[in-house]
Amino acid sequence: MQYSLQQADILIDLAEQTLLLPKHNKFYVISSGKNGIGEQENSGKTPRGWHEVALKFGESAPLNAVFIARKETGEVYDQELANEFPERDWILSRILWLSGLEPKFNQGEGCDTFNRYIYIHGTPDSEPMGIPMSHGCIRMRNQDVVELFELIPENALVYISEQRLNLS
Repeated sequence: MQYSLQQADILIDLAEQTLLLPKHNKFYVISSGKNGIGEQENSGKTPRGWHEVALKFGESAPLNAVFIARKETGEVYDQELANEFPERDWILSRILWLSGLEPKFNQGEGCDTFNRYIYIHGTPDSEPMGIPMSHGCIRMRNQDVVELFELIPENALVYISEQRLNLS
């Protein structure tokens, strides 16, 4: 299946560390994989190419709700919790779980975005945006990911680009 950028509900520009919702004229600063860009399993890298939002979690969760394995823990992130669990990779507020649409590139054995648990999710507001710092996911500010969650349905089309997106 061939897709065009005009079809995308979400455009993610890894060069600029931005996420764009072209149909809603919305733009967000994000943080992608600290280990760089790539599809390899266990790499901690952010995958490229065409994806869809396979599943969404957290619809009625409070802002800063903590998730582990896509389940709410009942905790709400704050500095005290951060101090108690300094090694935790915080997944907060909402989760949009991505699934690759390109066989043998971001879908299938050894490179499968869905099986790698690649999400768009909230992160502590103290974490920097605009620079790669995640374990492969797309991190967003909590208010931003809540807005994104409301605007974007499951099965929405997502394109993740390594190159700067020139949309003019």
